Amino acid sequence: MSELPPLTKRQILQYSRHILLPQIGISGQQKLRAASVLIIGTGGLGSPVSLYLAAAGIGKLGIVDFDVVDYSNLQRQILHGHHSIGKPKVDSARERLHDINPEVEIITYPEPFTSINAMEIMKDGYDILVDCSDNFPTRYLTNDLCVLLGKPNVYGAIFRFEGQASVFDGRDGACYRCIFPEPPPPASVPSCGESGVLGVLPGIIGAIQATEAIKLILNIGDTLKNRLLLYSALEMSFDIIRLHKNPQCPICGEHPTITSLIDYEAFCGVPVSGYDRGSIGFEWDISPQELAQLIAEGKPITLLDVREPNEQEICTLPHSINIPLGELAARMSELQPAAQLIVYCKSGRRSALALEQLVRAGFSNVKNLKGGINAWAKDIDPHMPYY
Repeated sequence: MSELPPLTKRQILQYSRHILLPQIGISGQQKLRAASVLIIGTGGLGSPVSLYLAAAGIGKLGIVDFDVVDYSNLQRQILHGHHSIGKPKVDSARERLHDINPEVEIITYPEPFTSINAMEIMKDGYDILVDCSDNFPTRYLTNDLCVLLGKPNVYGAIFRFEGQASVFDGRDGACYRCIFPEPPPPASVPSCGESGVLGVLPGIIGAIQATEAIKLILNIGDTLKNRLLLYSALEMSFDIIRLHKNPQCPICGEHPTITSLIDYEAFCGVPVSGYDRGSIGFEWDISPQELAQLIAEGKPITLLDVREPNEQEICTLPHSINIPLGELAARMSELQPAAQLIVYCKSGRRSALALEQLVRAGFSNVKNLKGGINAWAKDIDPHMPYY
């Protein structure tokens, strides 16, 4: 390694609390300034990760996110604020991170992280990837990319009141596929937008991810490599599961069968954004405007709400039947197969899956409300809250 540039007088003051630690010192802070980290996602997990890594003095941060800031983000995504509503998250992130540390080089990628662009992004020279994504295609992509390039993957995930974190490194340890060889069935694990999440939870898990990234750069302490940390906010408990490298792993095992990036949306059976219709096409959709016209004309329709009961407390369409998606198969007898059925949920994803079940069971006069009740609130009833 070439000689690292000395710290200036102001930098010594700014990072003095690091430098006072014998495990870091001047040389350690120089290593942090020379390091580059790619953060995938600037939402709940990506917010604390990027804030703490910028404050720590990481020399270069890459941030990947194709979303824009929405009011529903502000309960947990502390990187963003009201002034950023409607802005691309990467632009909001750059502004906030430069306010914390203007010396950090920040490279933004306002696009989905896919098998098409991942290798190209990595040409910008990142030492570590921090997976702050919220979907399985991106998690498997990040894992495979790290294994193929020999990079450590700092992993984190959250769900309602629970979180987990680890460091996956397929070079001499377990990778994500060693532990989770197959993705769960589509829609079996609801997103935060569907199930909710405790606002402070990503702060806890994200801070752990940032800690692990710093330890990897400095080569200090014991990281979460070959360990999976499980956290429960309700029980306020931390548990550790020991992990082992799988010699039969298809990408980091002794005889790998995955030697390049694949189609991860197809592998997981779900797209990174939007909802997956499976065998159901666009012709099964009905727009909020079309539904409003049916209601105004007094057409005989049945509205089926497949959200959870607590979501109905936020907003609902009048005279709806509520059967949560997980109960639909057992309660299908409550519906009339010949009735004109309009199925809806929050955004259209769960209702599309419900529609597939109904069509397979013989329901033929059925439609999916495109965009869900949130689209209805935005396009038809501006007084209705959306979430």
